Amino acid sequence: MTFDRLLTPPALPLTAHKGTAGRVLCVAGSETMPGAALLTLRGAQLGGAGLVTLATFDKSIITPAAMAAPEAVYIDLSRSKDLVAGRLPWQFKNRRDHVRVAGPGLGKGGRTDELIRRLISDDFDGPLVLDADGLNVIQGTPEVLAECRGNLVVTPHPGEAARLLGVDALSDDSDARLEAAKTIARASSGICVLKGHQTVVTDGERSFINTTGNPGMATAGAGDALSGILAAYLGTCRQMSIPEWGVFEAVCSAVFIHGRAGDLAAESLGRRAVTATGILNFLSKAQLEQEQAAERSGD
Repeated sequence: MTFDRLLTPPALPLTAHKGTAGRVLCVAGSETMPGAALLTLRGAQLGGAGLVTLATFDKSIITPAAMAAPEAVYIDLSRSKDLVAGRLPWQFKNRRDHVRVAGPGLGKGGRTDELIRRLISDDFDGPLVLDADGLNVIQGTPEVLAECRGNLVVTPHPGEAARLLGVDALSDDSDARLEAAKTIARASSGICVLKGHQTVVTDGERSFINTTGNPGMATAGAGDALSGILAAYLGTCRQMSIPEWGVFEAVCSAVFIHGRAGDLAAESLGRRAVTATGILNFLSKAQLEQEQAAERSGD
């Protein structure tokens, strides 16, 4: 299934404010993986989110992150005892998030496990994007994800997908990849983005095979950047309420534009020099290119 005319987020109205553009909460990063948080933040910001907040357990990453992304807001969870008591941190209550993304760089362990499970079962009804360590909690039981009240988007690489399915490894065969992604999507009642060559996006019924991207994007942090872009596009989707550009189209759009930014980075730098930061550096050009193409086609 292709979306030739649906790969550009709808333009914001002239009266837009940062709430209109979407409020994104990122739960990411740790002392040993601060870059994951920053890449997710920057992906969301450059993808168009109006206000991005980072919540992290490790206070030490807030100051350097704030220097690199001064437009973001930060929540220190380092002293929270709520998870021990079986509750989401109190800082999450009464928030007006449009989208939440959790997992990049959180690390493995009890606090991550408990937080992800609480986010899944929370009464938040907006889109929830789970990536990286946010998926490793649910090994072999993707049906647990079906408890999510809002639209769920999971973004496993092949290894994470195998763990979700409780198998040793996934086949590289394109048909097998599609079926694996469909199985995860159906079990979780969400959308699965199975990353890799020709990334698969499916809700179990509709499927999109991405045509952008290149081997240079097989680099640390590329998935974190994608998580941020996904969150931004989903925020716009939720706020604009345009039937022909729903959650599924927003996810396909984010995957497409992420790959296109990677292609532009490879064209400029060479594939061997592509990094996640490089992908984000070309995101604005990829988005502008797509907007101009949509204008020429009358979209």
